[in-house]
Amino acid sequence: MTVHESDPRRQGGIPDGVLVGLLAFLLGLAALVWTSTGLAALFAKGSWPATVTFTRTPGAVRALITQPHDVTGAWPNTDPAALSGWGLFWGLFISQLLVLFVLTVFVMGVIARTKSRRKSPHPPAIPAAPAPPAFEARASGAGAPGGSRPAPPTPNPATLPYPTSEAAAPLPIPAPPAFEARGSGDEAPGSSRPAPPTPNPATLPYPTSETAAPLPTPAPPAFEARGSGDEAPGGPGRMAYGSPALRHPLAAQALAAAEGPALVLTSSPALWAETKDARAKLGPVLLYDPSHLCDTPARMHWNPADACADRDTAAARAIALLAPVRPQARMDAAIADTAETLLRSWLQAAALDGRPFKQLHRWAQGNSAQDPVRILRTHRHAAPGAAGELESALTAHPERREQAQYLTARALSCLTSIHIREACNPNRTDALTLASFVTEGGTLYVVGEPLEDPRTHPGAMPLLTALTASVVEHGRRMAARSSHGRLDPPLTLVLEDVAAVAPIPQLPELLQQDSLPLLALCRSREQARARWPEAAFEPTHS
Repeated sequence: MTVHESDPRRQGGIPDGVLVGLLAFLLGLAALVWTSTGLAALFAKGSWPATVTFTRTPGAVRALITQPHDVTGAWPNTDPAALSGWGLFWGLFISQLLVLFVLTVFVMGVIARTKSRRKSPHPPAIPAAPAPPAFEARASGAGAPGGSRPAPPTPNPATLPYPTSEAAAPLPIPAPPAFEARGSGDEAPGSSRPAPPTPNPATLPYPTSETAAPLPTPAPPAFEARGSGDEAPGGPGRMAYGSPALRHPLAAQALAAAEGPALVLTSSPALWAETKDARAKLGPVLLYDPSHLCDTPARMHWNPADACADRDTAAARAIALLAPVRPQARMDAAIADTAETLLRSWLQAAALDGRPFKQLHRWAQGNSAQDPVRILRTHRHAAPGAAGELESALTAHPERREQAQYLTARALSCLTSIHIREACNPNRTDALTLASFVTEGGTLYVVGEPLEDPRTHPGAMPLLTALTASVVEHGRRMAARSSHGRLDPPLTLVLEDVAAVAPIPQLPELLQQDSLPLLALCRSREQARARWPEAAFEPTHS
């Protein structure tokens, strides 16, 4: 006897689910026909017919199946003048059907998610990991890690063994391997002395460089290299490399030591959140965050074409805007120069005519290309020869012009984002606040996303670079006009992750000079060389 023959429930009959589903379908169809007829009459004639009732719906359904266009024939007891046409009826019918379908799918999804959450077991709580044996040995004064010998009543520090490499190696170390050899300074990297077979405390070896690296050191190990070999006045090296966990406290420490105005460039919104309150006691705090990385509505807006009516300012602004996407190959130098000419002329034309900065993106895409030429030719404050220079760049060498326009369009591609485009429309007080924050001892935070390949997707990096370079140049001019060549108090530059956020062209010059206190932090020396290939970033010799 098979299983099916022994099961009395499988010997015939229609399943209950099919019957329930069929009844639900018929009731739903009748309800849709009834409501569609009544609503259509209500919308078309202004009232629901009294004879259109749910009890008369089955006959109407049978009539509509045979004659879909004959709505009046489906309801013979109703005045034809009180009913609508068949188009409105079927439109409401299909609309209700779609609404019911969407609601059904939504309810099924909610039920399925609720059941899955109830059935899924809760993840077990992860027990706290015990402290490493090396700490236990030092804390209690016991013997070597892993031993069961109780601590003596009067521990003698001279007899306590140092931790072995097996016990000390797993300790968490914040610095990358490049800094480990300099962590203790006791021995040369790579040296190791094996312990003798008899564990005599007097002859136990000292830890090698690998075991001594995790030990806490008083000075942060991130100051590995200086770009120029100089030192900031009264401070450590002006160029340092390290991971974000190392760069963040160094930047916060340098910012806390700044007594006057400060420019802070960072990829970490946490640095702004942790230091803004303390800096607010010294002066106004400004935040330029076009990508909306910080959790605050108080963001400064800045027009990159500001003050670009001056030819020299427009030229410096164009160099800064193109710095993240500028090609490094010598064969592309002519294209980069043409792009610089186009962008400089467009900045000057936009500043002279009062155009918004987003107009440059349209010009870079080839729309109204003759407008800036006309502005530079007819405006009375335009630099002599500016119109001819722009027209020559637009007409000579068509292939070079197309590539230069593509380069400028890539630098301005961030204007397609509504947040960044809005950040380029300054408020009434933004320009005045930016110009006076140095004299008022304020702090300007420039926050942006770190990008490793800006030549492909620059994001907001051109705008961040242009603003940072503009503020740096403003501080250098103010320092040059002072009697001693330095501001008192000076403008402190804290450029955290400068190579990945805003690679300003003036960084090699700033490293060679001491007019402004500077701390530039990068991920690695190779990253700095990739951004500034003409500069020499040499390591510090110990």
